[in-house]
Amino acid sequence: MTADSGPLRLFWWKAVPNFGDLLSASVVGYLSGREVVHAGPTKAELFAIGSILQIVRRNYAEVNPGAQKPVIWGAGLLHAVSSVGFLSNVNIALLRGPVTASLLGIKTNCFGDPGLLAAEVFAAAGSKTHRFGLVPHHSQMEEVEIKTLAESSDDILLIDPRQDPETVCRQISSCGHIYAASLHGLVTADAYGVTSTWVSPGDQGHLKYYDYAASIGRPLISPLAWDQIPDHARHITQPAELDYGAGIARARADLRNSFPAQLRAEQNTGAA
Repeated sequence: MTADSGPLRLFWWKAVPNFGDLLSASVVGYLSGREVVHAGPTKAELFAIGSILQIVRRNYAEVNPGAQKPVIWGAGLLHAVSSVGFLSNVNIALLRGPVTASLLGIKTNCFGDPGLLAAEVFAAAGSKTHRFGLVPHHSQMEEVEIKTLAESSDDILLIDPRQDPETVCRQISSCGHIYAASLHGLVTADAYGVTSTWVSPGDQGHLKYYDYAASIGRPLISPLAWDQIPDHARHITQPAELDYGAGIARARADLRNSFPAQLRAEQNTGAA
């Protein structure tokens, strides 16, 4: 298949504003060298950031003769699925992590969340403005406990994940340490080399967090409760680099190497 220079049709979840989902278009546009437009699941050429394989499964359970198979690049599962017949109707370039791969019965040693390339798309903040940043899940932004915590100290920056990706990435990179209930709060902190701690995402499932962490060899056991953050923060030290930096570098290489050549602009086919 030859490379194309027209708009690339990408599916991302857009039911609610969320920088992690929108980041998909930014990263894909960067790697492909093409304009990226949102497409419904049955019209998409590519599925990238997000726990969206359930959506793929629902829409590609049946063979569509003559239709182009969409590519899966860095997406993951939200929960286990009861059947995997849809896999013959899509092309898997890369999965987010080994938990997703195991549940789908796919044997591979290559994984990566495309959000790890965020620092190549958006420049980091020029300086550290806050010791700590809080990145709730988008569904938690109105919780009084979180707002009260953010207002308790000038050292704390409350980062709204409903903002645009560039703003959220800049704010995360401006903090010394991130406390995140948002998965892509953790991913983005890793992308910029900022230490981070997982915080309870409320009633959100945990599979996607373990899937991502396993993809880079990041230790992840259980999330903090929001009321545990003040005590935890008193013991935070800043390492020179992340302990699992080698895992991040490997995932970034897997992401670049697996991005489909046929989805790149012709003038960009040798990039990354």
